[in-house]
Amino acid sequence: MTRPGLHVVIPGTLDQCTGGYIYDAHMVAGLRDLGWRVDVHNLTGRFPEGGVEARSSLASTLARIPDGARVVIDGLAMGGLPELVQAESARLRILALVHHPLADETGIEESQRKRLEALERDGLDACVGVLVTSEFTARRLEAYGVGSERIGVATPGVDPVRRAVGPASGDEPTLLCVGAVIPRKGQRMLVLALAELTDLPWTCVCAGSLERAPNYSGSVQALTVQVGLAGRVRFAGECEAAELDRFYHHASLFVLPSYYEGYGMALADALARGLPVVSTTGGAIPDTVEGDASVLVPPGDVPALAGALRGLLSGIRGSERRAALATAARSRASRLPDWHQAAIRFASVALALTPDGNI
Repeated sequence: MTRPGLHVVIPGTLDQCTGGYIYDAHMVAGLRDLGWRVDVHNLTGRFPEGGVEARSSLASTLARIPDGARVVIDGLAMGGLPELVQAESARLRILALVHHPLADETGIEESQRKRLEALERDGLDACVGVLVTSEFTARRLEAYGVGSERIGVATPGVDPVRRAVGPASGDEPTLLCVGAVIPRKGQRMLVLALAELTDLPWTCVCAGSLERAPNYSGSVQALTVQVGLAGRVRFAGECEAAELDRFYHHASLFVLPSYYEGYGMALADALARGLPVVSTTGGAIPDTVEGDASVLVPPGDVPALAGALRGLLSGIRGSERRAALATAARSRASRLPDWHQAAIRFASVALALTPDGNI
């Protein structure tokens, strides 16, 4: 019996420390473990911005893939250069992998948002199907005219991890925020909220790249100094897995003030460790964490975020509330797939959207 084959086309390399790339890497490894033949094609250039190098890289990559092949193109590339996808759609079975629509990114100009939405619509129209990482994103793509019969959901998995134990006895509570310091993740909102809580004992670690949006990350770090929190909020930058695991292990609670998430893998990782979660109602977050394991506030609402954190950091009641959320987090985590199960689901969806022999 012939093994299923797949060509995966991504901007850059798989070893990048963002949720989307971590997901892609797990799917590639998982499919190979399931017996699939998987070829990874690494694009050069800037995506979704495009440009001469990006255009040449995507065009030449697709041209080298043999007729009739099953191809998954990461949405960063597919959505930025749809005409190249359209040009190959008659001979390749192309699937888009959409973590969240490009136009839903926070901090972009309205003109750019409209341009990205139009480009992504064209790219999605050229694909035989679309793989998404959450039911929320599946619903979101209805606004792009993608019928439900062309969409398959394959949610991320979680790694087997140790249960968080929190800070050492007698130390103040520790907040952990994991995510690249970019406008969509809302770290500026977090700093402003923490500035209202200086009467309480706590420390905070923000772990995530400071290089993806350097102007924004620089402004957030400057704000931290301006409001007098330089000694209490640490920006750790992009962390190796072992260091990040230590941060999770010794945290008291997890906070992610994102304006929007297409799934929120860091949230699932926090649940897997039994951490109470404070986040927002942005995008897929309510579906990922569920209410009994979290306190969710409207995106961008600094007073609401400060109030939620105060309630979990204040005295015995705060400790008891964190314990209750932690119990619910462990219950929710027990229902999350592991990465092997996630890969099985991805394989099933890819086969359903692109049956062998069809083009």
